[in-house]
Amino acid sequence: MFIAIIVIFILGYTAIALEHPLKINKSATALFLAVILWVLFMLSGETILVNPAEYYDYLAKNPEGSFWDWLSHVALLEHLGEISEIIFFLMGAMTIVELTDGHQGFRVITDRIKTTNKVKLIWIVSFITFFLSSALDNLTTSIVMIALLRKLIADKHERWFFGGMVILAANTGG
Repeated sequence: MFIAIIVIFILGYTAIALEHPLKINKSATALFLAVILWVLFMLSGETILVNPAEYYDYLAKNPEGSFWDWLSHVALLEHLGEISEIIFFLMGAMTIVELTDGHQGFRVITDRIKTTNKVKLIWIVSFITFFLSSALDNLTTSIVMIALLRKLIADKHERWFFGGMVILAANTGG
């Protein structure tokens, strides 16, 4: 079962990477892959536990507990909690960015950037991103700066390049 999980993961990851040639939605593939992998993990039982000590601690505290109880009360709940944290954080950060944008909050910055020189603009945006990421976390800084770039740069491919520089600057600064 362990080998099957690895093979299915690699096939799913390949399908996600080849989204455009295969003409499939990577989000749907990722969700389907997650469900299949969790089902295979549940069906395999105790044979492929990553951290058996955690399972045995659970059994010591709950003598009548089974693998299924541990899986539903500890492992699955822990993973769903981590995923929920990320989703709620992103929703909150994106809501703040959209509210700021809706009330012209980015005009303060975009009105002050007068340069038409792309090299100068990339230095300005990277500089702002670098120092903003030390005050905010990297993900929020990236969301804010990408929203700012949408106001400054119309060309999609050019915005991708600037977005890459924003990600690098945010990770360097934060």
